[in-house]
Amino acid sequence: MQDEEVLAEFRASKALLEGHFLLSSGRHSAHYLQCARVLMDPDRASRLAVALAGKLPRDLRKQIAKVVSPAMGGVIIGHEMGRALGVEAMFVERPTGTFELRRGFALEPGDKVLMVEDVVTTGLSSKEAIKCIEEAGGEVIAAAALVDRSAGTVELGVPFYPLLALNFPTYAPDELPPELAGSEAVKPGSRAK
Repeated sequence: MQDEEVLAEFRASKALLEGHFLLSSGRHSAHYLQCARVLMDPDRASRLAVALAGKLPRDLRKQIAKVVSPAMGGVIIGHEMGRALGVEAMFVERPTGTFELRRGFALEPGDKVLMVEDVVTTGLSSKEAIKCIEEAGGEVIAAAALVDRSAGTVELGVPFYPLLALNFPTYAPDELPPELAGSEAVKPGSRAK
């Protein structure tokens, strides 16, 4: 799937939003990708996961024993990646502020894990999820995401494979351009700050 085809999926599902947004990273942007919308159609979610799985090197795909994703945003794409790769998918969640495996999910010591996100901007959630997976006995051998918003700067400590890289500018609260400074930010993400 080419970048324009991926963007077409986001546009068709009204998942590419324009306005003034406060991202979960604390930065501001005039664009927001609401991945929940692009993933709410099971056929579309499946197509995107198959395309993302195709970005992984063949030898890496063969090693993956489990897919683990951070809740909430990564749950659907993580599940679909598990389906595309033919492995179990589970998720970590933050019931008390720190990621943990719950609901009977467990990793066997040394399980080779692909950590899957919907969108990566700063990599904070990804790094926290990777730490949790490793503490639970898994070995994260790679990370993947539908969208890399980091402008190619994110470093997760493992190979990272995004389906699409978008470089919409983001701004610190004290660096807002005039077109954003004059409006109130909307926080469409799932993580409270």
